[in-house]
Amino acid sequence: MRKAMKVMFDVAKVFLMFTGCTILFYFAILWINEEYQNYHRYEKPKGESVEEVSGFVADNWVNRMIFFYENGE
Repeated sequence: MRKAMKVMFDVAKVFLMFTGCTILFYFAILWINEEYQNYHRYEKPKGESVEEVSGFVADNWVNRMIFFYENGE
């Protein structure tokens, strides 16, 4: 009987530890999500900005494909 009580107590400890860590992880994920939800990635740049324009004119798809492989754009 005493051994069964010890096993039940150990099972309860593991269950409470697992539940506590799961709840902690859940609220940590909610906090991180809240932080990044307010982060605006696509704001217009401040100050003067210039759009980059390359001098490449695509005549056909082969030239465009070669340009892509050479420059990664």
